[in-house]
Amino acid sequence: MSHRFPHVPTLASRRDFLTSVGGGFGALALSALAAAESSPATHTAADPLAPKKPHFEAKAKSVIFLFMEGGPSHVDLFDPKPELTKQHGKPLPASFGKVLTPMGTGGNNLLASKRKFAKHGKSGLDVSDWLPHMAKCADDLTVLRACWADGLNHVGSVCQMNTGSILAGRPSLGSWALYGLGSENRNLPGFVVFTEGGPEPLGGARNYGTGYMPATYQGTLFRNGPNPILNLNPPAGVGGERQKDKLALIGELNTIHRRERASDTELAARQAAYELAFRMQASAPDAVDLSKESEKTKEMYGLNRKETAEFGHRCLLARRLVERGVRFVQVYCGAGSQWDAHSDIEGNHTKMCSRSDQPSAALIRDLKQRGMLDDTLVIWGGEFGRTPMSEGASGRDHNPYGFSMVMAGGGVKGGCVHGTTDEFGLYGIDGRVHVHDFHATILHLLGFDHTKLTFFHNGKDERLTDVKGKLIQEILV
Repeated sequence: MSHRFPHVPTLASRRDFLTSVGGGFGALALSALAAAESSPATHTAADPLAPKKPHFEAKAKSVIFLFMEGGPSHVDLFDPKPELTKQHGKPLPASFGKVLTPMGTGGNNLLASKRKFAKHGKSGLDVSDWLPHMAKCADDLTVLRACWADGLNHVGSVCQMNTGSILAGRPSLGSWALYGLGSENRNLPGFVVFTEGGPEPLGGARNYGTGYMPATYQGTLFRNGPNPILNLNPPAGVGGERQKDKLALIGELNTIHRRERASDTELAARQAAYELAFRMQASAPDAVDLSKESEKTKEMYGLNRKETAEFGHRCLLARRLVERGVRFVQVYCGAGSQWDAHSDIEGNHTKMCSRSDQPSAALIRDLKQRGMLDDTLVIWGGEFGRTPMSEGASGRDHNPYGFSMVMAGGGVKGGCVHGTTDEFGLYGIDGRVHVHDFHATILHLLGFDHTKLTFFHNGKDERLTDVKGKLIQEILV
């Protein structure tokens, strides 16, 4: 049951009060306040973000999820299909039966990939010429070639990859990580999300929200560009002791209010957001200041090139955040389904790979050079793949039946391929990995048995993997 605040006028006046006296601090905190008001309260804890021990020794301390939203084409990137080339222009064999796709392309002719694949590294991992930088990291990568999901369309599929369900209302993967482990750095958010300057991920805040958990565990949005955190510093005349006195007064008022509502965590989440925002004034500027990075490092991430500068900037910030103890960082490339190549796979993916390849590889290399890759799990992928059949003359439709996800570091093997798709890359046929299996494995690397990391809600113990999910043992170090 959700306990709502009965005194709406009081809440509104508190909002006005904070806006007027808090300056930049208040503006920074109000976005978290709004999210806190919309989340049901079911959990009580004196300090919900205090560091916690996992079920067993973790391989990974942090996760960086590079989310390629829109559906990267596995048959053009990590899963070469010679038979697809041989059968180009022919219909899918009748043995495949009727194939359901959102655009009704199941009966269309096969479309060969124009990409050239080569084997890379000592492992001989197959990577296409669209990803020359990632190819150099081949011996650090695990490619899951037979992933599958439940949704056909973007909104539900992005939601499932982030929360385990195609339906809204469940906690995100980052929220589960923060709920289970707590925060290592009380002066920075434990879960950070980088979108892009334009569109948000399809489905919006459900992808980094807390669902039925307290809002304390939600993702904190960082903006694109040189100032990822707006209104971090208070205006002249509001900082220092004056600001501390105002915050102390607000804290006292909130404490009085909470005494009468001991079971309601919404106020606790609200207070925590304000307190974090205040602490961030001291710690966050250093975390997001790239002037302290060498020119060599900036060039490695592609900050000197127009097409890679924005995503490279976000990837470099992600490294700096996990370096400072942030648990989960999600970095979008193509938010708003920009990888969605229904009409021109060559044009679309040439642009998107040019934007993402160098920074993605730089992040892996940088973490490795700093001795951080072993305990930082890097994930690369989208919500589904694309069909081997054509859409129009040169596009590909959505394919949730068999697609690739890539992992590096954090306790997974390098130079490893797990699972196979059929001869055309339509269906996973061996070593299939459902989204629940993928999530179960991520939680395992963070030190959790996914069946035991639960949150009590509506009379039952809920978990990220629902009642499913199995560990992918074969990829673990």
